[in-house]
Order: sequence, then C-alpha cells, then structure tokens
Amino acid sequence: MKQLNLRLHLRAVAAASCAAFGAHAAQAQEWPQRPVRIVVPFAAGSSPDILARIVNDKLSGRIGQPLIVDNKPGAGGNSGTDQASKAAPDGYTFLLSVNAPLVYNTVLYKNLPYDPFKDLVPVSLAATTPNVCAVSNALNVDSVKGWLAAMKQNPGKFNFASTGNGSISHLGVELIKLKTNSFAVHIPYASSGQAVTAIIQGDVQYACLPPVTVMPQANAGRLKPLAVTSAERSALLPDLPTLRESGLPDIQAVPWFAYMAPKGTPSEVVQRMSREIAAVLKDPETQGRLKAAYFDPVGSTPEALSQFMSDELRRWKPVIERAGLKPDN
Repeated sequence: MKQLNLRLHLRAVAAASCAAFGAHAAQAQEWPQRPVRIVVPFAAGSSPDILARIVNDKLSGRIGQPLIVDNKPGAGGNSGTDQASKAAPDGYTFLLSVNAPLVYNTVLYKNLPYDPFKDLVPVSLAATTPNVCAVSNALNVDSVKGWLAAMKQNPGKFNFASTGNGSISHLGVELIKLKTNSFAVHIPYASSGQAVTAIIQGDVQYACLPPVTVMPQANAGRLKPLAVTSAERSALLPDLPTLRESGLPDIQAVPWFAYMAPKGTPSEVVQRMSREIAAVLKDPETQGRLKAAYFDPVGSTPEALSQFMSDELRRWKPVIERAGLKPDN
C-alpha cells in the first residue's frame, strides 16, 4: 500500500510539473499580447535612446506588438535602471542600459538601490561604440598632445562633462587625469547631447562622449574631435587616432549597451526576446542605420551577456578602487 501511495504521489508531482511547464510554454507562445515597454534610463536623444528607437522599428514587427520607449533619466542611469529592476516580471518591461548602472556603479556606490547581478537578468548585448574625446574650439588645439599641454598650463581652470557619475565618459577621463597627473572639475549631465552642448557653450572645456552626439557638431565645426577611446581605430571613425596612438597607453573606455529584464521574467520570454533582438541586429537595413549613428551592433545570448558583465566587473573594479574614484569625483 505504501508503495502504491508513493507511486501515486510521484505521478501527481510529475503531472503538476508537466502542467507548470505547459503553462510556461503557452505563456511564451502567447507572448506578447499587448505593447512592450523598453525602459531607457537616460533622456530622449541620448545614445541608448537612439539605439532603442532604431532597434524598435524592426523588433516590433518581429514580436507582433508595439515597443514603447520609456525614458527615465536621473542619477546617471541608476534611477531608471532601479525602476526597471522593480517592474513586474511579466515580460512586458525590458531595460536598455549601459556600463555604469549595470556594472561600475556596484563598485562606486555603497548603497545602490538595486543589484544588477541579482535583480535583473541578461537578455542581449546590443552594441558598442567608441567614445570620442573632443575639446572646445576656444582651446585652439588640434591634438591630444596640445589638449594635455593646455590643461597643464591652466591648472584648476578646466571642467569636463560626462553623462553621469560613474559613466564610462566619467571613468575614462578620470583615467586620463590619473595617467597624466592633470586636474579638471567633473560636471555630469543627464545626456550626451547636453554634455556636447556644454562644450560648445564653453561651460566645460572637453569631454569623451559617444560619437552619435559629438560628430554632427564636430562636422559642423562647433567643436574639435581629437581621438577615440577604443583600443584600436574604429572603422566607423577611421580618421581619428586612438588615445594609445596619441601617447596615452593603457586607456580603453568603450561604452556598451545591453538589454536586461526584471528578475523572474519567464525564461522562455527572455530567450525569445534575445533571439529577436539578435535577428534585428543582423538585419542589413538596421545595421546600416546603426553604423550611420556610430554603433557597432553585437547581439548575444543571455549567457554570453552574463559572462561579459562579470568580465567587465573584474576588469574595472580594481581600476576604480586603485584610482580612489567616488560618485562625486
């Protein structure tokens, strides 16, 4: 009798498991039934905002529902990333965020209101782009050497812009300052567009920012681009030297953009979203639009993005700690 009861119990458990699996599978097949929200923790016109809107044009057709960009700027991307991490994990909220809120700020901030490694699940590494170091025309310099000389000749008189405390545009310049023993006051802005405007208006003297906002102003003659922050010259900006070529070795600070989802989002939905994003990023028309905006499309599995984020943390944590960087540097 005991053996019979055990067999019946095991059958009931198996049936319940199959029912649960079937429910998850049905949910994945039926998803989505309504518009999907893409939280971008930066202002409209920022690099992640531009990327999201380009990808959405094809992605919405692939999933069969509209994708709505929900800009939630503030706290260098922390605010919107936090809000997305606390959203209902029902497959109708995703996040497109960047280096700092997803990795670096876990080192910089003691009381970050979310843990990107625990409260979010990776979906896909979307793209990278080289930052461009650009200076105000008022400096009258046309090289990295001239820029650094101008800083040393004017101690305490330079300001630099970034897209927020802990952003790669902040950390990259802090590394430059550390390597060159130079000083400048950090002034964070809500978006790269605002930071570029600050250079043009003379509120700051320089910044290392995404080319999608720097290059249109540079091509119009309103500021001077000097170098890219990637390890090698970018095929998107072949005429600009790297910082390494310009006499600053060991400085590589490249922005990247990744899709995430709230923890608990059904894995079938996460995997499908990852596949659809990767397919869109391989689409020739989308690739053309992204490259015209200076993005290098990537597309990855959730597992590959998870490993990438862990690698980034291992690479940057000792740099941040060694430099003594704080959120208000």
